[in-house]
Amino acid sequence: MSTLLDLSKISEWGLSTTVAEFFYVIIGLIFLMVGIKALNDSQLKVRIFTALFWFILAFTFIVGPYLPKFITGLCVLAMAALTALNKVKQSKSDVPTDAETRAGADKFGYKVFIPPVVLALTAVLVATFWKQLGANNAIGVSAILGLLAAYLVTKTKISNTVTDGTRLMDNVGPVGILPQVLAALGALFTAAGVGTVISTGVQAIIPADNRFIAVAVYCIAMALFTIIMGNGFAAFSVITVGIGLPFLILQGANPFWVGALGLTAGYCGTLMTPMAANFNIMPAALLETKNKYSIIKAQLPVAIIMLIIHIFAMYFLAF
Repeated sequence: MSTLLDLSKISEWGLSTTVAEFFYVIIGLIFLMVGIKALNDSQLKVRIFTALFWFILAFTFIVGPYLPKFITGLCVLAMAALTALNKVKQSKSDVPTDAETRAGADKFGYKVFIPPVVLALTAVLVATFWKQLGANNAIGVSAILGLLAAYLVTKTKISNTVTDGTRLMDNVGPVGILPQVLAALGALFTAAGVGTVISTGVQAIIPADNRFIAVAVYCIAMALFTIIMGNGFAAFSVITVGIGLPFLILQGANPFWVGALGLTAGYCGTLMTPMAANFNIMPAALLETKNKYSIIKAQLPVAIIMLIIHIFAMYFLAF
């Protein structure tokens, strides 16, 4: 067993890592409950496979730091196979009736906004004034305080946290883990030298000394690669190394404007892709829209206009 679990890392953890692992365990327990929810749905034909997906995911979150990397990799491949074979489905949920929803809205009114406001303010304050804890942990701390605020406002049963939490995660489904997977893929692309390959290819597209074309190619590439990756940060490292550095910064562009506007140009792509599940698919699940791509369709015109503005802004501000 000692060859599979490496517990020596615990002694090296600081405050930020220790708190982060606590929240990862909590997240893993949520995944575990989603798997149990699937197992309890006798009408779900693929309930065993669905539960297996969530159990594997919970396993990686709870004991991931102590596992050899190849085991985590096998877990990821197993989850990918289950998803690709369409073996992960949403199980039956206890959804409030329209009458119950209307009654709740009439009872609490604008008070329902108190928990999310508490969550947002707490996240900002913790991230700003408790920097040792880390920005990611600030989200976890704010979620706990937001949950407590929800209890105080609604006086609901504690068990509803489990019921609604698992229902929400089940609605989102496997796409909920895309941010982690795509961020890892971005790091892999950077290490593999994809940026260098892109740079070589772009040399044939950008005319010599044409700054506007160089800016346009960089911004559009940032948006397109973000659409593929679903993560602007992952795209930024690859596209900036491949295009931004050799064709803009080394040609005299201000690195500040290239970096700042390059990243937000990538965010224009975030508005246009289902790969950015936490921004586009999750809100659709929260709103229970009939079309899971309705958020993207609404954002698409704005995203295109913003991308065009980014091209002209970078051209005039960076040079």
